[in-house]
Amino acid sequence: MGTPETSREPCPDRILDDVGGAFGMGVVGGAAFHFLKGIYNSPKGERLAGGSQAVRMNAPRVGGSFAVWGGLFSTFDCTMVYMRQKEDPWNSIIAGATTGGLLEIWTST
Repeated sequence: MGTPETSREPCPDRILDDVGGAFGMGVVGGAAFHFLKGIYNSPKGERLAGGSQAVRMNAPRVGGSFAVWGGLFSTFDCTMVYMRQKEDPWNSIIAGATTGGLLEIWTST
């Protein structure tokens, strides 16, 4: 069995750290995806402007979605650490399942 990871922040600070990291990843990935999609869907001669407009409109939304997912996952992970009083892979497994379930309930209504 591996040793617990000690380079992470303690639990209350970990949530904000994970929200910020998830938002950053979502914005960067969303910007790349929507820039290419905007270039593809724009008319000839307006491709660069169309790509940058698509990034401005969509990348923050993708980043926000990633931030919500990261915040929920981190919150549930910290809750499991507190309830079980140990750091092991089961905390992440349960946190992932709970986050997926809650987001499914949230988006299906």
